[in-house]
Formats: sequence, structure tokens, C-alpha cells
Amino acid sequence: MGALRPMSALLDQFSKGWYGSTGLRADLLAGLSVAMIAIPLAMALAIASGVPPQYGLNSAIVGGILAAIFGGSRFSISGPTAAFVVLLAPISAHYGMAGLATAGLMAGLILIGFALCRLGRLIEYVPESVSLGFTMGIAIVIALLQVNDVLGLGISHVPEHFPERIQALVSAFPNINPASLSVSGLTLIIALLWPQKRWIVPGYLPAIVAGTLLSLWLAQHGHAIETIGSRFTYHFHGVLGHGVPSIPPQIHLPWNLPGPDGQPFPLSLRTVRELLPAAFTIAILGSIESLLCAVILDRTTRTRHHSNGELLGQGIANLITPFFGGIPVTAALARSAADVAAGARSPLSGVFHSLFILLSVLVFAPLFSIIPMATMAGLLMVVAWNMSEAPHALHLVRTATHTDRLVFLLCVGLTVTFDMVIAIGVGCVLATMLLLRDLARFTQVRDISTSRHYSQEPLPPGWRMVKITGAMFFAAAENVLRDLLDSTESNSNLILYADGITVFDAGAASAFHRFLMECTNQRNIRVIVTDLQPQVRKVFDEAGLMNGGYALQVFSSLSEALLVARWEATPELCLI
Repeated sequence: MGALRPMSALLDQFSKGWYGSTGLRADLLAGLSVAMIAIPLAMALAIASGVPPQYGLNSAIVGGILAAIFGGSRFSISGPTAAFVVLLAPISAHYGMAGLATAGLMAGLILIGFALCRLGRLIEYVPESVSLGFTMGIAIVIALLQVNDVLGLGISHVPEHFPERIQALVSAFPNINPASLSVSGLTLIIALLWPQKRWIVPGYLPAIVAGTLLSLWLAQHGHAIETIGSRFTYHFHGVLGHGVPSIPPQIHLPWNLPGPDGQPFPLSLRTVRELLPAAFTIAILGSIESLLCAVILDRTTRTRHHSNGELLGQGIANLITPFFGGIPVTAALARSAADVAAGARSPLSGVFHSLFILLSVLVFAPLFSIIPMATMAGLLMVVAWNMSEAPHALHLVRTATHTDRLVFLLCVGLTVTFDMVIAIGVGCVLATMLLLRDLARFTQVRDISTSRHYSQEPLPPGWRMVKITGAMFFAAAENVLRDLLDSTESNSNLILYADGITVFDAGAASAFHRFLMECTNQRNIRVIVTDLQPQVRKVFDEAGLMNGGYALQVFSSLSEALLVARWEATPELCLI
């Protein structure tokens, strides 16, 4: 299948001896480099989604391997991403990890459905104002969710809704913990400035090391700070542990994972129905992010991804990952770009990145427990800034049309104030309606009866010739044809020069039916249509417009229609 093209191409290279030890070494080093970025991000994004960090690591391990093997992009690295946080946090709050895993499984099925229906190219038609708007909104929400840990405010439960969340944060400002602020500030500064040095070690790793060392020093001087180990616990074989367990991903039925507040998750038709909108949004967002990542990688590497194969690979990854205690995954642009920059040669770099994460869990998990929550919050602040694409957003606000600016600001506001499901739905609907309005405005009717460009001789009395230019669809056709009917005299002949009609849909066909009915039965207007484009001619035929008993004639060229007009006016001259 198309989904296996990158991996099958690699196997072909193996068989021909083109890959060899050099390519394997390059993929190993690239996988190691990306793993150093992915490990802290996987934990931080899981925590931001409201679940313990090991679930993020499980996702990067299992989902990363499956997406690399079955996906349609050679260099994409998949795992938990910041874009999902706004969606996943409310799910985990209401349904626990079990509901989150079940929603991810449902999203995987939807993604596979997208691939089988070959919708890979259609996902690319989401307007930029919508995608950039909810991306900026997500970044703002992620940043707000970290304020509690960045400042050490000590809020046990940050409210879910925006107004209450702001009120709670403002009320707790007097409780700022200078130690937490110092640790998060140091983490944030190093993570922002380190990449500018262009050193081999990625910036996230030294930022976490520095924040952790500062936290340990502060703890020795009586300023203890909450850590991963103090906040998260786990049970394994009846033993209570703190932090991240040193075990590989275990197989579970997704709905048997911990539910809300540790209670069992009630899997039923009702809960599935409740999770379906969120699952569908996860699938849509995962599709957009994965395909956008693949397109950008294609430009950088001069390769070509397979869009439906990429959707299938992401679907398989999200379908299977929940059975290993993982949250939804998608291709991550920052990690994929790092993969390319590190010299990756094939999808094996994605497999190696996941294996290195697995090795780190087995060997270094006890060290993860001492990482302070303030450090993870500072790291997520950097993630939020990077994903906000603030320069791009400012450029759009300055240069875009009023329509795009309105859609962008609306998507930002809805994402921050309500949730991304509403923002994407309202944004896409509004963008579509505004686009249709603009297209309808561009559809024009021009009277060319006296234009020498179209007819060297004047039209005979009782004849009129007009040219329609633009898209004739349901939002434009009714008004265009009504105006045309109002401006045409009864008992006359009308030539419609149609070579400028680019689109003609079922709504336009219905409007044309009504137009011809009134011309024939009430106004005695004969209509001649010429120069139909192939798509328009096809709709004409399928709609039965030429067999409806109307006063309608269709000619292949304008010259034939003009010859009919002159022959009917002066038949003796046309016979000479």
C-alpha cells in the first residue's frame, strides 16, 4: 500500500546495497539526537494533558515506532504534541486516562477512515487563518496552564474554564514562591538561548539539568520544590512507586486504565458518544499537523510524502498506542526538523528515536523523579512560544484581508475562552461562508451586445448578448440569474456567452431550471447558451437542462449563435 512506500523504499535500498553501514550510523545518531529532545517533551506534554509522565513516554515509544514504519513521510517523528494539550486536558479531567486512551483509539479509527477515503489532500484546504488562529489559541492556553507551577502558586486544582482560571491565578498571585520562579526562569532562559549556540546537545536537556540542579541546591537550603516524584505515583505488582516506573510499556485494554479520580471508566455507548466529538477533533488536528509537517519536510529534503499513507500510519499508531498506555500522537514538526538536521537517512531514525527513549526509561527513570515541576512548566512555556508562530501571526494581522483577520481573531478567542472543538468548527464554517460570499461577489454579468470584440456587426433588434464570468454555485447563481431576468425584456432572445463560468454546481442547476421555466412560460424569452466548459456541460447534461422542454438552445461556439441571430433577422442575406 501507499503507506509503506518510505519503508519499502528503504528495503529496496538495502537489497541494492545503497543504504549500508553509513546510512545506519546516520540514522542511529539522528535517532539519539531526537530522543534527547523527545524525552522531556513527552513527559511535559503528558503532565500538561493531565496524566502521569510515563503515558507520554509510552506514546513516544510505541506511537513513534508504528508511525515511522507505516507512515507516508520518510523523516517525520511522531509522539505527543503541544497541539493536543488543549483537547486532552479536559478529557483526562472528566474521564481519566481510560477515557483519554479510548478517545485516542477512536481517533485512530477515524484517521484510518480518512486514509481509506483518500482525504489526505482535502485536509490541506483548512484555511491558514483557522489553523494559525487555533494554534495561537492553544499556545496561550498552554502558557496559562503553566503559570501555577512556574510561579509556585500552590493551586491544587486549576479551574477548567477560562474566566474562573484567570480569577484563580490572579487571587493566588500573593502566594508566589521565589524558589519555583527561580527554577522555572532558569529553565526558560537556557531553553530559549541554548539553541543559538548551535551545540550538539539540544537546548531542552541542559535546561532541565540546570533547573534540576538549582532545585536540589534550593532544597538543601530549606526551599523544597514539588517534583515529578512528589506529584506522581504508580503501582506495579502491588508496590507503590514515585515518579516514572522503570518498565517498558505494558499491554492494557484502554478502557481498563485508571478512570476519573482513580475510579473505573464506564465504557458504554453513552461514553463513546460523548467522546466522539473530541475523537473526531483529535483526528482532524492530527491530520493537519502530520500533513503540514510532511509538506515542510518535503521542501527541506526535496522528497515527496504520500498524504493518504501518512494518515494511515498515524491512524495505526493511534489505534495501537492506547493498548500500551499511550495518549494520542501525531507528527511533531520540531522533532522532525531536528531529525533532518541531524542527518537522518530513512524512517529507521524514527524507530531508533523510540528505542532510545525506551532505553532511557529502563535505565534513567529514577532520575526523572527528581525533575522539578517548575522546570517542566518552564519547558512548556518555551514550547508554547515556539508553537504560537507569533511573527507569522503578526504578519497575518498586518497584511491579511479583514475577512482573514476576523477568522484568525475569532479562532484565537474561541480556543482560549471555550475549547478547540468549537474554535475549529466555527472557524471553518465562518471562513467557508466568507469565502463563498467573496466568490459570489466575483461572479459578474456583463452586457456585450454592442462590443465589437465579440461581434463585428450589431445584433439584430430583439437580441441581447451577455457574458457571465466567475463561479456559478448556489450562493451566486440565484442572484445572478434573477438580476439577468429583471434586466432582459420579454419576448426577446438572450445569448449567454458562458466560457467564463468556471464552476457550475447542483445549486446553480436548480436556479437555472427556475430561470428557464420563467423565461419559457412567463416571459417568452428564448435562451441560447454557448461555449460551455466541460465541467459545466457535464452538469448541464446530468441536470437535464437541455431536455426539460424549455426555450433553450446550446451551441459549441459564439459564432454559431451569432449566425442564427443574423439568419433569423435577414435569412436572405445568410443564403447568399
